[in-house]
Amino acid sequence: MACELCVFLWCLCVSEIQCHDWGVWSKGSVRVYDGEVAYLYCPLFSHPTLYSYSQTQNSSLSLLWYRHPHTHELEQPINLKLHTLHKDREYLWIQPASAQDAGLYICMLRNISSCVKIGVELEVIQKDGECDRRAQPHLNLTIPFQSDQTLTCPNLNTLTLPNSTHSVSWYHLCRTELFRGDRELKGDDLVIYRMMEPYTGLYTCVVSYQMNGRTLQFTRNINVIAVVPDVGSKVPIVLNPASDQIYTVTLGDTATLSCRVLLPHLYEEKQYIWWTVDNKTLEQLADPRFSSPEAKLVSNDYGDERKERVLYVMDFSADDLQREFNCSARNSRGINTSRAVLKTEPYVPTLELGCGLGVTLALMLMMFVIYHVFWLELLLLYRSWFGSDERYTDDKQYDVYISYARNSEEEEFVLSTLRRVLETEFGYSVCIFDRDSLPGGTITDDTLRFVGQSRRLVVVVSPCSAVRGTQALLELQAGLTSMLHGGSLRVVLIQFKPVQRKSWVKELRRARLALTLVRWQGEKSAPLSSRFWKQLQLELPMRRNTQHTQHTQHTQTLLPDITQHTPDTHTQNTHHAEEKLIDPYSTSAL
Repeated sequence: MACELCVFLWCLCVSEIQCHDWGVWSKGSVRVYDGEVAYLYCPLFSHPTLYSYSQTQNSSLSLLWYRHPHTHELEQPINLKLHTLHKDREYLWIQPASAQDAGLYICMLRNISSCVKIGVELEVIQKDGECDRRAQPHLNLTIPFQSDQTLTCPNLNTLTLPNSTHSVSWYHLCRTELFRGDRELKGDDLVIYRMMEPYTGLYTCVVSYQMNGRTLQFTRNINVIAVVPDVGSKVPIVLNPASDQIYTVTLGDTATLSCRVLLPHLYEEKQYIWWTVDNKTLEQLADPRFSSPEAKLVSNDYGDERKERVLYVMDFSADDLQREFNCSARNSRGINTSRAVLKTEPYVPTLELGCGLGVTLALMLMMFVIYHVFWLELLLLYRSWFGSDERYTDDKQYDVYISYARNSEEEEFVLSTLRRVLETEFGYSVCIFDRDSLPGGTITDDTLRFVGQSRRLVVVVSPCSAVRGTQALLELQAGLTSMLHGGSLRVVLIQFKPVQRKSWVKELRRARLALTLVRWQGEKSAPLSSRFWKQLQLELPMRRNTQHTQHTQHTQTLLPDITQHTPDTHTQNTHHAEEKLIDPYSTSAL
């Protein structure tokens, strides 16, 4: 009864003690294959200066194990009476482990006055075949080229196997090999007599043993890495900045200085790379404009590493050009330093140039579109501003001579539409043979004379035009002859109706490439704002609007009743002749 009371009081005191929790030890996490043996090491003994198992044996501290499954349940004490669990000093063995054993295991050291605990994660995974190529190594081992090394299966020595035998099987890259020559099996170990490149990679050892009538096993992986031998000076080499290298910087911008260093392989030794400005480290300089992240690994050549550390200088100024920038590298064998040589790059206003180029291209595109759509209007506007009136540069009597086939349809088009617009709307002096010639004259001589006194010969092209033996062909030949002999006459073609090229006379076919063709499209071309009249006006002599108005008013004053009646042919020719004689622009009137 007294003993039970003591135990109750001890438990009550222990429950009131607040246990110091060190969290979860990530480095001590264990991965084990399903169905294989797992062992957990208490991380509290990884710092011998704090705790050691031999000291706990001589003190009142007790080592307890708890388990916290991956649920919302509270941690539970380990039941060591189970045949799968075995406690050996600071190790907890699970023989074998299954998926239900996964979770967080907590080892605790406690007595009446103190308590401390830490957790270790156990992960149970499925094995991919006899050997897992994707397995994470339990040990990374570096072996110099041409040297020897003995591979011992990890944790084999920690396994207590009383009155039992065990066997060890070795694999290289998941292949069962007959190790001979430079590699040989000696007992439980694998000996490499001379390290070479083909011997690198993942080595797997599988340990099998008997316990309580059961066959158990566990697997361990060793990653073997070949490195260069420890020969030579092994002093770091600064590759950049080199002696002939110049860093280009831009004033006002962020300068980027790169330092690349070759760090020879040294076993279990940390090597350092840093920048100094005016022989001060960035910590000593304490200037927020200067920053340098940790060095990054560029390449690894059998242990010889190439690393790069970058120095950033924000808002680089002219005063910074006078500073001394040095990159240094150090290990236990020595130190090496190289200075960065800087030069300024002229500031190029990239943004301004880009915006200017963009605006220029946009304007050019807009002008191209405007010209493509309104090119006729632009040319007419240019002529009205800068063009010269041909009436003041020659002594010709007519602006336009119209040649057409003598049939009712074309005659209606010429007299009612073409002549009316050219004379009334545009103010041109138009010559039409049937209207302006005097009776009694010779047709050939009058035709040549009228064509010679005109500045433009407008030929109305249709299937009936330019037929052999007609006056229209004579007028065309006279105009082409004048053009070929360097005359100032220009021939303009108006396609009144579509005509196949093979139907044209040979004179017209030969001169077609050098002549302008304006197509009449019926009702679509009738309005004065149509493309037809703009293109035709562009080919005819330029006329000022003021002169056109004065000429029209003067003509209407002298001939008030010309358009108010329709005389016969002889009377019409007589009136046309009178109109020609009183034309203020006619040389004969002068």
